[in-house]
Amino acid sequence: MTKIALITGVSGPDGAYLAKLLIDKGYRVVGASRDAQAAPFVNLGKLGIRDRVKAISISLNDFRSVLQALVEVKPDEIYNLAAQSSVGLSFDQPVETMESISIGTLNLLEAIRFIGRPVKLYNAGSSECFGDTGGVAADEATPFRPRSPYAVAKSAAFWEVANYRDAYDLFACSGILFNHESPLRPDRFVTKKIVNAACRIAGGSGERLSLGNLDIQRDWGWAPEYVEAMWLMLQRTHPEDFVIATGESNTLRDFVALVFSSLGLNWQDHIDFDPGLVRPSELMVSRADPGKAARELGWRAQYRMKEVVGLLVENSRQASN
Repeated sequence: MTKIALITGVSGPDGAYLAKLLIDKGYRVVGASRDAQAAPFVNLGKLGIRDRVKAISISLNDFRSVLQALVEVKPDEIYNLAAQSSVGLSFDQPVETMESISIGTLNLLEAIRFIGRPVKLYNAGSSECFGDTGGVAADEATPFRPRSPYAVAKSAAFWEVANYRDAYDLFACSGILFNHESPLRPDRFVTKKIVNAACRIAGGSGERLSLGNLDIQRDWGWAPEYVEAMWLMLQRTHPEDFVIATGESNTLRDFVALVFSSLGLNWQDHIDFDPGLVRPSELMVSRADPGKAARELGWRAQYRMKEVVGLLVENSRQASN
């Protein structure tokens, strides 16, 4: 029997890469959007799979809408990747962020419980939930200390999943993903902003790039391989949460320097500090221990920051030609 996968947030980068992975594995993929008739699904088009994903409309904040979709689609697996995804934007839209993440996740869990079918749920967690660990690498047992509205919402969704798993014996788990990049990243994300600006500067634009705190440290991986970890989590016989990361952290300054040097430029000649880009409460050091994923899923990141930067720069240069 062909497995059916429902992906909420299919129009985002992770959703598109996951859809391609599942299609290649023989799944029938259904992608959800708030208004499927109006959504352009640009990322699915970029990956050449738009006509292979059935699109349906779901409002995750509306329990009736979620329940109706699950009854109609009858999915074997659900990948919940939807909701507001920007940490910075969450400070400006805290209510929207909390509702789209926590209520949406709760509605999915309750709908799965209500229909009584054996559905497996993957929930997109976030490394932002850990907050400041004092430089200690975070694993699945590390306490959450969220420092943004986005992280607070993701923490709530994580514990909703854990509660339904324990209370109702649902197959529900969260992947606690650290930063993962790809050419499909929206331009508002700092990594995409840096790469695109550097490529334009290398092409003679003469512009200057404004950035906030360059001392922050992040674990940057490659999104197309992170979606495989999501799939692996749902192929197990029992659900567990996993940290997904490279295990290597670098400063944003290191990221910037590598991008510019790969284009033959000195980053210090082109960067301005903008205090307006510093968040009200910043997570300074994000460090991961993905050992459990290696031991129990057999998953290890093949691309680290150096390789990720090379792939992003090459893609940006090709897109501008």
